Amino acid sequence: MRKMLLAALSRVLPGPAAAAAAAGRTGAVSEASRVMVASRNYADFANEATFEIKKCDLHRLEEGPSTTAVMTREEGLHYYKTMQTIRRMELKSDQLYKQKIIRGFCHLYDGQEACCVGLEVAIKPTDHVITAYRAHGFTYARGVPVREILAELTGRKGGCVKGKGGSMHMYTKNFYGGNGIVGAQVPLGAGIALACKYFGKNEVCLTLYGDGAANQGQIFETYNMAALWKLPCVFICENNRYGMGTSVERAAASTDYYKRGDFIPGLRVDGMDVLCVREAAKFATEHCRAGKGPIVMELQTYRYHGHSMSDPGISYRTREEIQEVRSKSDPITLLKDRMINNNLASIEELKEIDVAVRKEIEEAAQFATTDPEPPLEELGNHIYYNEPPFEVRGPNQWIKYKSVS
Repeated sequence: MRKMLLAALSRVLPGPAAAAAAAGRTGAVSEASRVMVASRNYADFANEATFEIKKCDLHRLEEGPSTTAVMTREEGLHYYKTMQTIRRMELKSDQLYKQKIIRGFCHLYDGQEACCVGLEVAIKPTDHVITAYRAHGFTYARGVPVREILAELTGRKGGCVKGKGGSMHMYTKNFYGGNGIVGAQVPLGAGIALACKYFGKNEVCLTLYGDGAANQGQIFETYNMAALWKLPCVFICENNRYGMGTSVERAAASTDYYKRGDFIPGLRVDGMDVLCVREAAKFATEHCRAGKGPIVMELQTYRYHGHSMSDPGISYRTREEIQEVRSKSDPITLLKDRMINNNLASIEELKEIDVAVRKEIEEAAQFATTDPEPPLEELGNHIYYNEPPFEVRGPNQWIKYKSVS
């Protein structure tokens, strides 16, 4: 029997593997068997699966997003790898912060990965995104490599904004940050949507803010302008249940954030399910592209870390509460279980992704801790885009820097 197996392997495996099989080497047989088993398993995987997802709560809408979602195997693997990368990147950021390699403000996104990933896969690369200061996940989802994000966090020259932005101010094409002033990005997002409409582009702007910012007056002023001008703007409240250390019940007379637009349609979405977020975002962007004006989305989600790295996160909520969300609603675990239970992937395959992600994060961290800091003479650079160089005054009138676009 063993000889028959070796003969069969020598016929189907080319090159050195065939020679090894013919020679009867045990190691070659083991490796060849593994390759054949893996090939058989990949062939046996389903190409796609259909899932029942939670129905969205609606405001001023006759119908909402579909309650079923189709996910292909390729999509599932992409979502899983992206969310796992964001999770590991944030845990590495936590470690680097505690080692005092990352300094200053640092707001981590672990727990909320389904929000940024679900939104990103529902829009086009030419669409626009602007968010608040919990921006690492969106920065990665919009295409910035992990090494550039971590290098920005450590203030290095290889960071995505040359080490001068830090945690709260990261940018890339069609991604406008990362904004440190609570709620101030919302009028900016409406301005981006106005530009889309003014120039006749079939593009939308996703304008994100947290439940803590949702009571700001400037947000309601922006709702009014966006509705009057029918701007292609999706206002998205990431409701992670706590504004800093204050629960939404203690901060808001009404916690139905999706209804806050009043005259603007809205929907409330399970923000821990990447498929729910994806389908809702597709629905919302189609609404905007059809010329119907803005729409409000509330994503019900949860952050595992405190508000920022200076917040232990357990003085206003219990460890048991955090653990309960982790065990029942974790977005990565939910996706993983769906894929395995519907034969879209194997446990071994997802473990291989986990290993590859950890390796990528470690290499990125090595870069972020060894790359040089930007030289002082570059301090005044990139104030304006595509402008002639000019002088910038330093801490006193005798110190000047040249600003180059």
